[in-house]
Amino acid sequence: MRSQTKSSLLPILWRFGLILEISTFSHRQVFADTLTLTQVLSLLESHNPSLANAKARQDLAEAALVTSKAYPNPELEVGGGTSTGIGPGALNGSNSQFVISQPLDLPFVREARRQIAEAGITSADEASRSVWLAVRSQTRLAFYEILRRQAELQISKDNEHLLVQIRDKIKLKVELGEAPRYEQVKSEAEALNALKLREMAETRVDDAKSALHMMFGPALPHQFEAEGDLPAPLATLPSLESMREEVLNNQPQLQQVRAEIQKAQSKVKYEQHLRYPQPTLKAGAQKDPGLEQWQVNIVIPLPIWNQRQGPIGEAQAELSQAETLANQQEFTVIRELENAYNRYRIAHRQVETFDAGLLKEAETVMKVAEAAYRLGERGIIDYLDAQRTYRSVRNDYLNARFDRQAALIDLDRLRATDLENL
Repeated sequence: MRSQTKSSLLPILWRFGLILEISTFSHRQVFADTLTLTQVLSLLESHNPSLANAKARQDLAEAALVTSKAYPNPELEVGGGTSTGIGPGALNGSNSQFVISQPLDLPFVREARRQIAEAGITSADEASRSVWLAVRSQTRLAFYEILRRQAELQISKDNEHLLVQIRDKIKLKVELGEAPRYEQVKSEAEALNALKLREMAETRVDDAKSALHMMFGPALPHQFEAEGDLPAPLATLPSLESMREEVLNNQPQLQQVRAEIQKAQSKVKYEQHLRYPQPTLKAGAQKDPGLEQWQVNIVIPLPIWNQRQGPIGEAQAELSQAETLANQQEFTVIRELENAYNRYRIAHRQVETFDAGLLKEAETVMKVAEAAYRLGERGIIDYLDAQRTYRSVRNDYLNARFDRQAALIDLDRLRATDLENL
């Protein structure tokens, strides 16, 4: 009797465990983590590899400064042997030698070397700021791209839901003989197209999340939902001239290439100063049988065969290259500024047009077409066209808002407005 009861309970327990496992899995899938832009940005400093690389470059420049300030080490020479006298009265015995050499670091050479290292630190610091601005902008763009794709997905879901309702209603009307067969075919095709658009929108959401994942790796949960909205646009857009001057004065990319010019100039001076002989001071003692000697010498190399024409020429070429790169970088940054400025103005005008009534008008036209179709005054094609136009207008409005925000992010990066948060 007990064995029968136990055997009858096993299927029930197995089913209960299966239901529990399914519910747990569903809970994990449904309740994904929700992330805001502030939470994502807080992970930048500790998890982004580009910032870690920039920090390593700063450490390298700091170490180079320590190296530039170091004095050359002295050299110690110790030797000994046996002396054998030759001739009458010569002494035999052991001998020894002790010599210490100290290369002398000329002050103007040392100063030029220090200037090279300090310019390198400035360049590394500006490069770090530039990377920080770029990564922060990329993160904001990637996060807002997720919000854009999620909004597109919601529009696709609304569209699919509406078209499925239209298809079901038309199918019922066709079955009752109140509508022709071609209306059902048309509604079925539109519903299938809505399903395809919704699936494509879901794929784009996943792609946008993958792009953000690439910037943080395992720091972000595998499944998450982006939560937030676009910030308010600029109250007034500054003039392009004022922005251009702001960029020329504050943009870290330009500050970096200018620091590279200073570094190259210091290197030219350093190579030119190295043409002067670098003396070495020597002092030592020598002991032979019956003889002790103390000497102080100075060794001066003679720049006869090698007057450093090659290193000086290389340094001058690097200076010319740095100046050319600075001019090119300035042109590139100003071009980016003009492009972002124009994109912002165009997108802002589009948003204002939609807000002024275009979006509302498209919705009104769709409702009028729906009412006319129900009253039999218009066909299904007119109604579906009006619905498709409304969906297109909603998507255009959404894209205009996010395009404006993307242009604003580029303007902030170029103007370096986020450096105060560094």
